Amino acid sequence: MVEIELSPEEFELFRRYIYDKVGIALSEQKSTLIKGRLNKRVNQLGLRTFREYYNYLVADESGDELALFVSAISTNVTSFFRESAQWVWLEGYLPQLIAAKRDKKLRIWSAGCSSGEEPYTILMFLQHHLSDFESWDIKILATDISPKVLAKAIVGSYEAKAVESLPREITLRSFEKVRSDTGISYQVVPHLREKVLFRLYNLVTDPFFFKNRFDMIFCRNVMIYFDEPTRHDLIGRFGTLLPRGAPLFLGSSESLTTHRETLKLLGSSIYQRL
Repeated sequence: MVEIELSPEEFELFRRYIYDKVGIALSEQKSTLIKGRLNKRVNQLGLRTFREYYNYLVADESGDELALFVSAISTNVTSFFRESAQWVWLEGYLPQLIAAKRDKKLRIWSAGCSSGEEPYTILMFLQHHLSDFESWDIKILATDISPKVLAKAIVGSYEAKAVESLPREITLRSFEKVRSDTGISYQVVPHLREKVLFRLYNLVTDPFFFKNRFDMIFCRNVMIYFDEPTRHDLIGRFGTLLPRGAPLFLGSSESLTTHRETLKLLGSSIYQRL
């Protein structure tokens, strides 16, 4: 593989493009990362320079190359029951939510769902804590900008090591063990998968047109890629989709410096709509 150099001018082209398209703000220190992660792709395409790749990226109207670009420069690290303190809080909040939902209908948004661990965790949590889980009308909207991770999420199949830390009761109830030539995998059972609607969605440029509000929104470890104006705008739009008292879950490294008049910090990067 040929090592291709990335000039400051080429890096600036990529930086402006990705910011305009998906709101990701790349600092100047990310130049080496961009070079390292995109070098293989440039070679695969038989291109000689990063400028040629930039032209190829911009000319691709399908959006497929943009998705590959975003996947290359971002990190899709997730796991089941991530941010343990938030699940402890949600267990305490759940009786209040159940009492208020006389129609037994729950609508939840997992924004930036990656390969599906988060929306499936939400369902496993609810199944474990709702004695009449099957009588509830539960729908989770799970969105991400990457077609690659969404394809994996839709299938809902995970390596054995991904589920080894889960309680045995949850594993037995929520997964089917699948044996193949490549080893053992665990696939989320159909009646849980059918409760999740996976969609390709850009949080920065796609419209926030939704039929109903959400009882809670998860957007964890997504805004770390955004600058302050983009975060401010996104949080404001999330607020319009949450009824009073509903929670917004962010990642543990994320916090809000704005919208304090509409969102109250409850702890563990959990905010409540006022």
